Amino acid sequence: MSGILFAGAVAQADVADKSQDKTILVVGDSLSAEYGLRRGSGWVELLARRLHAEQQGYQIRNTSISGDTSSGGVARLPEALRRHQPAIVIIELGSNDALRGLSLQMTRDNLAEMMDMARQARAQVLLVGMQIPPNYGRKYAEQFQQLFPEVAQQHGAALVPFLLEGMATDRSLFQPDGIHPNEEAQALLERNVWRQLEPMLTP
Repeated sequence: MSGILFAGAVAQADVADKSQDKTILVVGDSLSAEYGLRRGSGWVELLARRLHAEQQGYQIRNTSISGDTSSGGVARLPEALRRHQPAIVIIELGSNDALRGLSLQMTRDNLAEMMDMARQARAQVLLVGMQIPPNYGRKYAEQFQQLFPEVAQQHGAALVPFLLEGMATDRSLFQPDGIHPNEEAQALLERNVWRQLEPMLTP
């Protein structure tokens, strides 16, 4: 009888391990939380559909919150890691820091801390880079843009150079606020992420 129980425990552990191997956690802000979009039309959902269609076996857990900052990400990531036990963590945060004119060093430190948390949880990291208009000065905008590749390289993370690549100057692909991509643009965002995510996937 004890042997049967032990075998069952091993089987359950195997299932848990496989679940961890096949979970992708997205931690982002409104750009990943379908702000202003129909439910199920955002790039994260499109990515989940691609993974399913290609029978990759991965599931996506989207914990993105509109308006969130890198500090908010640091605060909520430990619980998300514990709950979902992901193999890959996609971090899409920092834009709201810049739009509020916050310290870029603080943003850098927060992203680095999140990467360390993910690595301690044995997850790979894909950092999503962003850019901002020079509202706070060209130097601030340039430093913000450079922040993402620098911190990714320093912490051994993969990088999406710019989430809005290929659409940033096309106003027809934005919602009326001029900030958030519209539904038509979501496929472009998904492809920008997929190009960097695909090499990280395991059979």
